[in-house]
Amino acid sequence: MSNQQIRSFIAIELPEEVKTGLNRLQTELKLPRHNFVKWVAPGSIHITLKFLGNISPQKVAEITKVMEQASQGISPFQLEIQEVGAFPNLRQPRVLWLGIRGEIDKLVAWQQRIDNGLVPLGFAKETRPFTPHLTLARLREGVSPGDRRDFGELVIKTPVEVNFKVNVNSLSLMKSQLLPGGAVYSRLAEVKLKS
Repeated sequence: MSNQQIRSFIAIELPEEVKTGLNRLQTELKLPRHNFVKWVAPGSIHITLKFLGNISPQKVAEITKVMEQASQGISPFQLEIQEVGAFPNLRQPRVLWLGIRGEIDKLVAWQQRIDNGLVPLGFAKETRPFTPHLTLARLREGVSPGDRRDFGELVIKTPVEVNFKVNVNSLSLMKSQLLPGGAVYSRLAEVKLKS
């Protein structure tokens, strides 16, 4: 078992009250006719800073050390979850997300430190710019443009109250297990920010 690969990523976990808010938000946007929308379980929504893919259990300690080094000198900060958007856009949505504001500069700097710190361990740097967001839902492949538009219009028309505050004071190394019911996440390690 010891050399079993672990599918993992580094993320900021969300407080329970935010998860409850996300659940309420999803409930407002769910319609039976939109059975082509796969909603992400609120309990497993988090702000991903770095996806690591499969790692060996032996690497956990090294990765945690990089997380600790990258977190030095970064004091706890606040983020706000405020807007609903879609990729590529709300007229033809593929992915529904929530935008993140607040102390973004701090978040981006932290993410870059983590990214750079992991290079010596053999993890490639991100090629795409880091855009912090929360994924709420994904639309299945092969959904007709009309259905996509219908869902996008519903999102635009629904007066959703999105204003969640997230006090960021720790960073987690997460494990993802793909089970028949979907992905299940558990924390492998946690690094606390010092104020």
